[in-house]
Amino acid sequence: MSQMNRVAPIYSAGPAPVPQTRCRVGTSAVALLALLAILVPGCRPGSGLTDSGTEVVPDSTWTLVWSDEFEGSELDPAKWSIQVGDGCDLGICGWGNEELQWYQADNIEVSGGFLTITAREEWVAGHRYTSARIRTKGKGDWTYGRIDVRARLPIGRGLWPAIWMLPTEDRYGGWAASGEIDIMELVGHQPNRVHGTLHYGGRWPNNVFSGAPYTLSRGTFADRFHTFTIEWEEGEIRWYVDGRHYQTQTEWYSTGGPFPAPFDQPFHLLLNVAVGGTWPGSPDTRTTFPQSMVVEYVRVYTREP
Repeated sequence: MSQMNRVAPIYSAGPAPVPQTRCRVGTSAVALLALLAILVPGCRPGSGLTDSGTEVVPDSTWTLVWSDEFEGSELDPAKWSIQVGDGCDLGICGWGNEELQWYQADNIEVSGGFLTITAREEWVAGHRYTSARIRTKGKGDWTYGRIDVRARLPIGRGLWPAIWMLPTEDRYGGWAASGEIDIMELVGHQPNRVHGTLHYGGRWPNNVFSGAPYTLSRGTFADRFHTFTIEWEEGEIRWYVDGRHYQTQTEWYSTGGPFPAPFDQPFHLLLNVAVGGTWPGSPDTRTTFPQSMVVEYVRVYTREP
């Protein structure tokens, strides 16, 4: 999620449902699905909980070093911080993208093994919409590694869910000279497409970006959970959806230092659902609220070079 403006083409979409019960089932467990459909209403096929295929598991060279499975009843303050407001206190009103929401803790729920970030249409602090944005800064910061986030996404014009990373110290200068890694972004009017992007170069407005989309062959990212992954190693970053590799980047630069800068310093994770902005545009009459990004887990791995 860039801190400055982007644009994209326009499509239409509808609302995403929100799960109430946690269950994980592989593709071969047909009999178990049938039993769950009888015993556990929230686990019926088609609810978005049981039809997401085999869980993605990294190979044995990767070692789990940090995770959140959201097993409790509230966000773990040892792992996450909640950002509040509209970015004006940081000098980037609208979070640098002309976003419309006010971020607040009330839009976060941890229940049933899921984190839910919900965007709502409600007036707070002079803003028509509310949502939430959380980060691991100072609590989970990594240089290189594998990040897996399993989530189901909101869709509809004006929705902008993101799973992304920012540098913890800005060693090479202000955005985007110190870089940004977008693991996943979706603009709600393109409900079957996500984007993986790097931002780098110089300080805004002398920044550049490069990336690629991943498009589902059928359905939308609101229909079921998907696993969004990057593998970040020195001089190379790879993107995956559900274990399917769709992009590798090996060329970037920073005006603040030599390659592989800026992607050779500690970064932290952010999860948020923005409303409006220069890329997704504003919600229209077809956009339904509330809309939620539901996260099953976040897992971070490292491996020896």
